[in-house]
This record gives sequence, structure tokens and C-alpha cells, in this order.
Amino acid sequence: MTLFEPNHYSFAPNTATSPKGFIHSVDSCGTVDGPGVRFVVFTSGCPLRCLYCHNPDARYIKNGQQRSLEDVLAEIGNYHEFINRAGGGLTVSGGEPLLQAKFVGALLQAVKERYQMHTVLDTSGHASLKNASIVLPHADLVLLDIKSWHRKTYSKVTSQPIDKCLAFAELLKAQAKPTWVRYVLVPGLTDEKENLEGLSGFLSTMPNIERIEILPFHKMGEYKWESLKLEYQLSDVQPPSPGQIRRAKAIFALSGHEVVA
Repeated sequence: MTLFEPNHYSFAPNTATSPKGFIHSVDSCGTVDGPGVRFVVFTSGCPLRCLYCHNPDARYIKNGQQRSLEDVLAEIGNYHEFINRAGGGLTVSGGEPLLQAKFVGALLQAVKERYQMHTVLDTSGHASLKNASIVLPHADLVLLDIKSWHRKTYSKVTSQPIDKCLAFAELLKAQAKPTWVRYVLVPGLTDEKENLEGLSGFLSTMPNIERIEILPFHKMGEYKWESLKLEYQLSDVQPPSPGQIRRAKAIFALSGHEVVA
């Protein structure tokens, strides 16, 4: 067995007693959703309707395949030794993982206990604090996607108000939970100077933040919108220029946190 072959150490599923969750897809070798090489589980179901969403086929929980906790753990078990050696772990993304809080919390807890894996929750924070309290004790790191600081722009991007996201961010601060903030930079939509400055000021009050990631807008998921016969409103928007990215990076750096783009 080479280093890059899966380790076939696994556990037999007990589907009679195992919690179940709806899974959109998995990636056994992710490199952009947390530190190191990650096994990424993408849950289905999301309360937001982001204009630039690259997984619109995961909007509803039942868009995914229902799988037992033991079934997912068995698949992760095939890769955990390599992933641990590579300094990675498990990331649960979506969709919005907090919609399936009991399953996600159980999954994060189980991989920590069974495989000693580092765990990451990738979330928009748009969920109840009750659901958050089920998952956060088992997440070593949170990737928090903040879509905008200005309320009007946040609602335009997501079709939802910003309040739950901000409440979740404050909860992370209160718990001193290590957090990476992610921000999708969309020219003409989320790149307004005052918007960036407002968010930078808010983030400057949060010592739990380890870094800010600027994610340049792309249209790699546009074909999914077309296949689902959904209107894609950003067809004429181009990715941000190097200059636009540099400006955003400089503004976010005023928060006192590391910024990557």
C-alpha cells in the first residue's frame, strides 16, 4: 500500500441504531476547506439562496442521499491515516451543516474519538444557537462564511437577513472558538469600500479569529443553475481583478488579523 492509497481499516455500519444524515457528496482529498488535506462531507439543505452558489443542487435536504453515521464513518476510515499524516482532518460543509445538527455533531464527535482527526465546521452561521450548541463542542475550527456587512447587500446576496450570522459570530467570540472568516468578493455587489470597512471593524473586535480568507467570485457552478432551469443573475459579472483583491486585502488587514487571498 502506498501513502496515497486508502487504508481499508473500517467499521461495519449498524444502520439499525446509527443516526442518519442527508449527504450531497464527499471529497476524500480536499485542500481548500481547512488546514492540510481534508476529507470533506457536503451535507444537503441550505436556508440561504446565494446568488453565486456553486451547489444549487443542494438547496433541499432531500436533494442528498440519506446515509447512516456508521456508513460515513466507515468511508472516512479508509483514508484517516493518510489524512492525519498529512496534517488534515474532517471538514463538514454544505449546504448548511447546522440544519442537520444532531447528525453533524455526532459525526464530528465520532471521528475525533475513533480516528483522532482534526474537525472543521464550514457554515454560514444561519441557524439557531440551539443547533450551534450541539455541533460547536466537537469542532476544533469553524470556517464562517460572512456574505456581507451591509444588511441590504446581505439580503440581496442570500435572500435572508444577517441577524443569525452575527449572533453566531458573537457566540464564537464568547466561546473563544478558533475561526477563519471567509468572504466572497463579487465586483459590483460585495466589494463596496464601506461594506468592507464595516466588516473589518466588526472583525477587529474578535480575538478568536485566526485568519480572513478572501474568495474571489467565480462562475464554475453556473452550469448547474442552467441544468436546474434556475435564473443565474451574475452571468455578466467577471471575477475581481488583482487590484480589487489587493484593495480588499488591505482593508481587511486593518482588522489586525492575517488575510489571505
